[in-house]
Amino acid sequence: MVDLDGGQGLLGQVEGRTAETIMSWLAAQPAAWRDQIRVVAIDMSTSYANAVRAALPHAVLAVDHFHVIQAASKVINLVRRRAIHARYGRRGRAGDPEYGMRRTLLRNREDVPEKRVNAMWEVFLAAGGAGEQVLACWVAKEQLRAVFRATCASGVRDRLATFFAWCADHSHIPELAGLAQTVSTWRHEIAAAVLLGVSNAASEGTNRIIKLVGRIAFGFRNPVNQRRRARYATTRVSRRPSSRSEPTTRSPKVIT
Repeated sequence: MVDLDGGQGLLGQVEGRTAETIMSWLAAQPAAWRDQIRVVAIDMSTSYANAVRAALPHAVLAVDHFHVIQAASKVINLVRRRAIHARYGRRGRAGDPEYGMRRTLLRNREDVPEKRVNAMWEVFLAAGGAGEQVLACWVAKEQLRAVFRATCASGVRDRLATFFAWCADHSHIPELAGLAQTVSTWRHEIAAAVLLGVSNAASEGTNRIIKLVGRIAFGFRNPVNQRRRARYATTRVSRRPSSRSEPTTRSPKVIT
């Protein structure tokens, strides 16, 4: 659990990834502390969502945009691999035009030169129906990215509607239909992330530091020492002299 609103860094660690462990940690905190939490940003984890809704019913739940787009990118990779296997009867390899476009498919549209985009379309259109499915998934990914660029509730609603309509028109692609179902399940949390402008990037960064601490120590045999070292490494900002004038025990308004 990480403070996304202030500089407290790591708030706590628990063993396990179940709803019960998260609820137990939250229940151990003072009620006044929990009442001040307004937003919780998570990835698309049902366990985490259930724990937050049970322990913090007043808090708004938001889903980080990185994980949503990551789900769309995974769909593109799955369909691309299926298209290559349908055409060549094997996995993709260097020299296959479709394999050469694998990174282009995952890049942001605005970061790819127009010439490269046109070449990508030519390659997958030449691959037949399976290649067209890859392009359909790429369009869906870009429409999903457009949702996170919306600036108002109506913009989020309209762009989600465009995404769902595209997926409905291409419902014969099972991977794309599954992505649409996932986005539909989390649509309210996605809208909250867009409108509130929150993400769990700080949580991901904290997790990276914790892993780095473990690698530097060549692993820990004592969980207590591991948590102590991790907390020391991830709360340096709140312990700096310049921030000592502000209490570090306040309840964060946004956590993950």
